Amino acid sequence: MKFKYITIEREYASGGTEIAEKLSKIFDIPVYGREILEIAAANQNLSVEHLERYEESVSNSFLYSLFVMGQLNAGSSDILPTESKLYIEEHNTIIALANKGSGIFVGHCASEALKDMEGVLHVFIRADEDFKINRAIKEYGIEEKNADSVCKRYNKKRANYYSFNTSKKWDDMKNYDLVLDSSTLGIDGCVEIIASILR
Repeated sequence: MKFKYITIEREYASGGTEIAEKLSKIFDIPVYGREILEIAAANQNLSVEHLERYEESVSNSFLYSLFVMGQLNAGSSDILPTESKLYIEEHNTIIALANKGSGIFVGHCASEALKDMEGVLHVFIRADEDFKINRAIKEYGIEEKNADSVCKRYNKKRANYYSFNTSKKWDDMKNYDLVLDSSTLGIDGCVEIIASILR
């Protein structure tokens, strides 16, 4: 493969995880998504649910993000709050998994964790609102009356988590090598485009 690693950030219900899983089968490489949470939680002797609550609760305070990144760069993680230590654990988990070999990393700021690695393709998957709402209903069993608010809530969570921990905007297209619209291209169309680049 031309690229050893793929990171995929995605809007909720845009099909990013499904795209990752299909690419995994084509190229016979592992996908890491929830596994990152599970490993990080185990390393910290915490439950996955605890980490999920943290990801849900972080704010998007730019000044605090700068403080966190400054402490990380200075090697002073001991004085960081527990929440930021959990992010560091996820960050280190991603790097450790990457050091084992090729992989596809979904979410968890993997694009930032692997930014200094060679052979990384950074992808962002987006879709229009109707497409995401319909997938949320059909694929995730979300009630139709709640689908729009659920999509918005998860996207806000992902944006806040990314911003909080990286001081960058999650949906800033400059952060990615490739931005695909699954509502226009289809899930399989996105898979084929990424696969053609990897080949």
